Amino acid sequence: MHRSLFIFLMMVTGTCAMAQTDSKATPVDSIDVLMARIDSLTRADSVMTIEEEPVSSVLIDSTRIVKPKRDWNTWRPDPKRALWLALVLPGAGQIYNRKYWKLPIIYGGFIGCIYALTWNNMMYKDYSQAYLDLMDNDPGTASYNKFLHLGVEINSTNEERYKEIFKNRKDKYRRWRDLSIFVMIGVYALSVIDAYVDAELSAFDISKDLSLKVEPTVIPNHGGGNPLQAQSLGVNCKLNF
Repeated sequence: MHRSLFIFLMMVTGTCAMAQTDSKATPVDSIDVLMARIDSLTRADSVMTIEEEPVSSVLIDSTRIVKPKRDWNTWRPDPKRALWLALVLPGAGQIYNRKYWKLPIIYGGFIGCIYALTWNNMMYKDYSQAYLDLMDNDPGTASYNKFLHLGVEINSTNEERYKEIFKNRKDKYRRWRDLSIFVMIGVYALSVIDAYVDAELSAFDISKDLSLKVEPTVIPNHGGGNPLQAQSLGVNCKLNF
């Protein structure tokens, strides 16, 4: 009996000791478990971040706005933009309006005006100098000789006539030089006007149904006193476009 009681007490004491040992080791185990959970959460967040990057890039790419291609068949130029382009650079308005066939006309006009301006200005300077050399009566200044025919000389008998000829030619080439400048300005103005009007009329609807209808009609004549002459017959013309 005593032996059984002693064995029972030993078992109870061992159980309490084990419980105390477990209770003392619990804080250490709880800290390790907490750190392990933090590490697992950190790894899970990094994995989620790595896995979410392609998804976010896919979403950004899917929401990107794709610019549609321009349909040149329905495109219409802006008149103000065509005007400013033509003012800044001659021919740029025609390029913007896609009327490339007008460029040779415009640049041909400018080249012709520049050539006429250069030629007339050169001839004006030469005849001006010849006229001045003829007027100063200095034999050392005789640039007018290059305008004379072979074997012709200027003397007292024909001096006044050649003075009049050189003066008239000097004035003529000066007028033509000034006219070349005005024509070049006119070509520039026409290129600007053409670019603006062409862009403005690009949206003008021109129907293909063009028809002329002619039919008889009765025209009232309120000025006639006779009732028989109050009305007259005529022709009515209708143009559909």
